Amino acid sequence: MTETRQERFKRLATYRTNAVLEKLRILGNLSNKTNYDYSEEDIRKIFNVIEGQFKVTKHRFTGQKRFKFQL
Repeated sequence: MTETRQERFKRLATYRTNAVLEKLRILGNLSNKTNYDYSEEDIRKIFNVIEGQFKVTKHRFTGQKRFKFQL
């Protein structure tokens, strides 16, 4: 039996979302100051790039082709 596009989306979305969540959990392990040394600048760089990619990906799903900066 062939998988429908909706079924394929749900299967892959579940798998990929869980993979992202697991990687974020693992990234969070780096917050342990007993084992690691980092600066606020390091943390800012990490989360700026993650948040930037999150926005790009979200916009792809919402149909917005361009992100416009607004104050």
